[in-house]
Amino acid sequence: MELTWLGHATFRLEAEGKRIYIDPFLTGNPKCPENEQTPERVDVIAITHGHGDHLGDTVELAKQHGCTVIAPVELADWLQIKHELQNVLDPNKGGTVAVDGVRFTLTNAHHSSSNNDLEYMGEPCGIVVRAEGKSVYFGGDTCVFGDMQLISRLYSPDLAVLPIGDHYTMGPEEAALALELLGTKRCVPCHYGTFPPLVGRPAQLRELAPGVQIEELEPGDSVAV
Repeated sequence: MELTWLGHATFRLEAEGKRIYIDPFLTGNPKCPENEQTPERVDVIAITHGHGDHLGDTVELAKQHGCTVIAPVELADWLQIKHELQNVLDPNKGGTVAVDGVRFTLTNAHHSSSNNDLEYMGEPCGIVVRAEGKSVYFGGDTCVFGDMQLISRLYSPDLAVLPIGDHYTMGPEEAALALELLGTKRCVPCHYGTFPPLVGRPAQLRELAPGVQIEELEPGDSVAV
């Protein structure tokens, strides 16, 4: 598995021969490399919640590429009814769906979820992606919460992708505790530096989470899982 950060909370994951986009905020993302803004191939899109900086280009990409879209049930329904998307999978928290050997499980997350028109998009989620014997946990915009211990016990993430920007998500202090609860020794921080309020930085997390390998990527950089 290979994970590529495309700025903010947007990632591309290569697994089982599939090209998977997590929260594909490409257009309007000031940190997304220009050569990544128009993907030539998309096999799967997985979305944590309905905020515009996570839902992003989902509708346009799904219509262009005919890819599978995975979203929490209310958001999935909205995509199918309002935007007439096909091939949408609609798990809820604790549910798992699979696409050609790649498993996607929705977890709890604590924050909010609405679209740019302030329509309610259901509860936000985290996503655990399992493939090739590896497990990656995407926290979405969550704050830290005690039941991250259950995510550890159930899914044993090899890599945690956590927001650290503060203001709209948890900052480095909460993210450090999240890593302790998850028991994960590798972390890719995200959702920082995109906009002025997002002041948390990887160096702060590294100082607060000794013993954890903090993968500080530049947009466009990749890391093996």
